[in-house]
Amino acid sequence: MNLHDAQAQFITRRHFLRRCQVGLGSLALGSLMGGTAANPLDPRTPRTGAKVKNVIYLHMAGSPPHLDLFDYKPELVARSGEPCPDEFLKGRRFAFTSGVPKLLGTPRRFAQHGQCGAWVSDALPQLAGMVDDLTIVRSMTTEINGHYDAKYYLHTGYKRTTAFEHPAVGCLASSEIGPPNDDMPAFVTVDAGYDRPDGGRLYRSVPSYLGPNHAPLAVNDPTQGLENLLPTGDDIDARLELLGRSEGRFAEQYALPAVGAKQAAFNRAVRLMRSRRSRAFQLDDEPAALRDAYGEHKFGQSCLLARRLIEAGVSFVEIVHRGWDDHNGAAKPIAKRAPWMDAGMATLIRDLKDRGMLDDTLVVWMGEFGRTPGDGNGHFCNAWSTLWAGGGIKTGQVVGKTNEGPKSPGHDIVDRPVKAADFIATLCSALGMDIQREFLAPGLRPVLLADKAAKPIEELLG
Repeated sequence: MNLHDAQAQFITRRHFLRRCQVGLGSLALGSLMGGTAANPLDPRTPRTGAKVKNVIYLHMAGSPPHLDLFDYKPELVARSGEPCPDEFLKGRRFAFTSGVPKLLGTPRRFAQHGQCGAWVSDALPQLAGMVDDLTIVRSMTTEINGHYDAKYYLHTGYKRTTAFEHPAVGCLASSEIGPPNDDMPAFVTVDAGYDRPDGGRLYRSVPSYLGPNHAPLAVNDPTQGLENLLPTGDDIDARLELLGRSEGRFAEQYALPAVGAKQAAFNRAVRLMRSRRSRAFQLDDEPAALRDAYGEHKFGQSCLLARRLIEAGVSFVEIVHRGWDDHNGAAKPIAKRAPWMDAGMATLIRDLKDRGMLDDTLVVWMGEFGRTPGDGNGHFCNAWSTLWAGGGIKTGQVVGKTNEGPKSPGHDIVDRPVKAADFIATLCSALGMDIQREFLAPGLRPVLLADKAAKPIEELLG
């Protein structure tokens, strides 16, 4: 392989566009060039036993305080302010916590709701009123206490290694089931904002593994849709024709899979650009009352966009809502972010249900860990909670349990631990994907879609 070939293997989309000196309009190359090549997004294998068609994954980046939302510990409240017992501290390390922290009971009021009697705090009044449409899993656990590695594990089902990177579950969904039409991408990520950017590495589909065909379309602002989506100018066709000839020569010179994959992605973008389905990104099409119900904040608008994208044919939408990593106590993240999350997620579930879409759309909410039972709100990977709704799963139940005390309530799982690999296996199984399917990673190393030790959460799938 010569130097130019080696360089072409690692060329990025941005660099590809820069070399061509064009914007999004250049993506019409495929429309001009035609061709009969196979669709790189065609499903690899038929799905069997699929309970859902689509997934909306609400990722609360950080450590949502489960003990203030879904896991009520009255003993912890009663002993709040006491020094943490030795059993809690021995052999453990907590981020942003030093010395002997004090137990921290929730400042929120909890009550039982629905026929299932699930305990939910007053921070989430709308979700509390629909607990029979939810399953609360209170026994998520991992031994990883750093944000990036925990997110990686939660998105891939594998611990990060130096050998190669694993694709995120949305990339797997794109690879295995593809989009139901040629206009829309299979996998879209939406940045719901709040503070510092989360970075795109979590969602990257490694070229030598699945290939860039299955990398997500990223929406940076749900209220803006896709910037520069529509072509402008009277000379657009002439510009695209010139670009087509230029890019065609480039593709001939560098006849590599990575270049072909990028061309295929560009072709899809042009089809979307000229398709009526591009209206899915225009939230102004929705009634004002419904937009208000979702909320004016970016998280609520991201949820509305997710519903529109699923309706238009996207298979997997992930919303990333940052800012849940707060080490100043439980009250701050709850006061600022819980109302946004409550309105957005509750309205999303109701909206999907009203449209007859909830039965085949799985909605999942979680962070990469929770908060400690002690003060300082340090990362707590030992136990935390997640929410599931729709998708034909069994709802109106609580799965798993943390300990009630008496010495250190909430710090250990006593029933049905669920690991990150189990979480991925559950998502894949619900989508009808074979979790024992093998991929060839770099070096022709066989890698299972889900870790061989992973077990789906049968209480959800039945």
